[in-house]
Amino acid sequence: MKKLVIAFAAMLAGLAAASAQQYPNRAISIIVPFSAGGPSDAMARILAERMKSTLGQNIVVENVTGAGGSIGVGRAVRSAADGYTISFGHLGTHVANGAIYPLQYDMLTDLEPVVLLPSNPMVIVSKTAVPAKNLKELVAWLKANDGKVSAGTAGAGSGSHIAGVYMQGIIGSKFQFVPYRGTAPALTDLVAGQIDIIVDQTSNSISQIRSGNIRAYAVTDSKRVPSAADIPTVDEAGLPKFHMTLWSGMWVPKGTPKEAITKLNAAAVEAMADPAVRKRFEELGLEVPPRAQQTPEALAAHHKAEIAKWWPIIKAANIKVD
Repeated sequence: MKKLVIAFAAMLAGLAAASAQQYPNRAISIIVPFSAGGPSDAMARILAERMKSTLGQNIVVENVTGAGGSIGVGRAVRSAADGYTISFGHLGTHVANGAIYPLQYDMLTDLEPVVLLPSNPMVIVSKTAVPAKNLKELVAWLKANDGKVSAGTAGAGSGSHIAGVYMQGIIGSKFQFVPYRGTAPALTDLVAGQIDIIVDQTSNSISQIRSGNIRAYAVTDSKRVPSAADIPTVDEAGLPKFHMTLWSGMWVPKGTPKEAITKLNAAAVEAMADPAVRKRFEELGLEVPPRAQQTPEALAAHHKAEIAKWWPIIKAANIKVD
């Protein structure tokens, strides 16, 4: 009888091991909490295409928009903790929203970190009809039109919103924020002249800047973006205090097996090391984090530190749900 019990236990252990080795055995979903065509969507699709070759399964990108991205993140949190649903997001969705929305989930405890992804500085852009030709002239124009300038955002607490609020405080002028379901539709309206400015992700605006459909004034960093080296930094253009980099990451629901997290991390790390992927990221103005920062532990530490940094700023600015 004892031998039978031991044999049965060994069989169960073997089945468990085999089951773990089988992951993934079906398609994986990446929930992007913004509209298709935006910077987050673009990054997710580039990664998904490369990661599927490593994981041997299709990776489907789902765009779940609304409430500054909190609806999409909420769906990921409520999904089965089996490694088949990934929450993709950034500083806005996984940090700022916690200080703005009455969320039904906790950013740090209800999600397991997978990997820190590329980041990019913001870029200050306007419709071509704005008379300012450089950043100093733009600041003067914003002050002369205090409270009248329309600034597009991807919703309350989004990266574009936080950057706009941050810029308001630095220059001492107010904007009329216009929320969209992502920066892709906001950019469409900027090109059409329906709004005046956006403090946007470089990766989202770069193609329209190159086409001459909008005007760029400066990137919100101390160094220029290689893919847009002609755009000055805020330091060079006369607004040295305005530094902001929008980082992204991947998470899975709490309780997801460690084996699944390890495989997802390895696939993402391999994708970011691929020369073809890195070239596409560079063209979008994205910066891949150093290899040492691409671990789940590094993302967890960075995530926690960013909440500690930005929540007091956001709450002091009294950012409300649009």
